Amino acid sequence: MSENVLELVKLAKAGNQDALAQLFSQYKRQLRTMIALRMDANLKGRLDPSDVLQDAWVDVARKLGNYDPASMSFFVWLRLVASERLIASHRQHVGTQKRDPRRELRQQNLNATSLSLGNFFVDKLTSISGKAIKAEQHAKLQSVLDQMDEHDREVIAMRVFEGMSNGETAECLEITTNAASKRFIRAIGKLRNEMKDLQGMF
Repeated sequence: MSENVLELVKLAKAGNQDALAQLFSQYKRQLRTMIALRMDANLKGRLDPSDVLQDAWVDVARKLGNYDPASMSFFVWLRLVASERLIASHRQHVGTQKRDPRRELRQQNLNATSLSLGNFFVDKLTSISGKAIKAEQHAKLQSVLDQMDEHDREVIAMRVFEGMSNGETAECLEITTNAASKRFIRAIGKLRNEMKDLQGMF
């Protein structure tokens, strides 16, 4: 965690609203992406990811005084708070039983997570190539993602779309940094190998 972030956190904990606003500005894109990737399809019909993010930031402001830098990195803590808000939104609008936030996120509908990840890839690849991916390429990409181990999909989502560091990814998945690095290299390598017709875009 950078010294600048640490200083902003200290100021925000002391009640400085400008510091809190700067932190929100710095992390809102990453947090919104995390929420959008993991929102239940039924919830997406009722709420926009930005709505969940706004509610999550209210939670952040309320809980910030309890944040301990020694317990976890600041972004990982932010992500956990946002995850808890996403889970609460699922319970409110879709209905699930209360469980541990980290475990509950990992145990959500994997098909929905895989579908969201596939859609994010399609958007990313289309913007890079300047042309739409063919239907058969999209279907093949989705099939490859569906067959991946859930942790492989998660590490791709975190590193490619959420812009998380290897250390942050390891912390979220509760594995070593070496294991997180190896998992990402293996997962993205498999994706590249299976999608050779889209080579250079991953």
